[in-house]
Amino acid sequence: MIKENLFDINDEINEDGIIVGMDEAGRGPLAGPVYAAAVILPKDFPFELLNDSKKLNAKKRNIAENIIKEKAIAYAVCFATVSEIDELNILWASMLAMKRAFEKVEKMYDGQIDLALADGNKKPEVSARCEAIVKGDAKVHEIMAASILAKNERDRMMILCDKKWPIYGFKKHMGYPTKLHRQMLEKNGPCPIHRKSFTYKKVEAQQLELF
Repeated sequence: MIKENLFDINDEINEDGIIVGMDEAGRGPLAGPVYAAAVILPKDFPFELLNDSKKLNAKKRNIAENIIKEKAIAYAVCFATVSEIDELNILWASMLAMKRAFEKVEKMYDGQIDLALADGNKKPEVSARCEAIVKGDAKVHEIMAASILAKNERDRMMILCDKKWPIYGFKKHMGYPTKLHRQMLEKNGPCPIHRKSFTYKKVEAQQLELF
């Protein structure tokens, strides 16, 4: 069974089953790639360190990230580019990033993956049995770990983008449609990492989660 106090998908996965958790970061921004991570955790992982990445401050996320990378059986972080987001739409670009992360973990792990769990109500097409878990980043430890890795990696990327295009203030808003970002976008026009298929009206209409 998957950790009984968090989520019980069914009785087919026993205590020895290998679970891959997957989550993305960056669906809602107007700029930058979307990142996704996939993680397999050991049974003795210090799970108390984990939570939905949005509920952890930067210091706690960094501590958790280091321990995840040290103790995980396998993990990977991948992304889909701005061009892929514009071509596929943000949902399917997110699924593509998850699929890439899963496939990397699959290559790292020398054994059978019993189940893949993806945060949200959609799931990527992967070789293992896969289930979508709404609010999984608050229910399943493996998804929590993936959310932390994906968010931290994307934040680092956006800080680099801030250095290249400082007028947009990416370090402050990470590409999300804040008032400052909208003002800088209206004043200066888009830069190469702005999503051409996005406007903040579309973001609000889709009720995507903001930073």
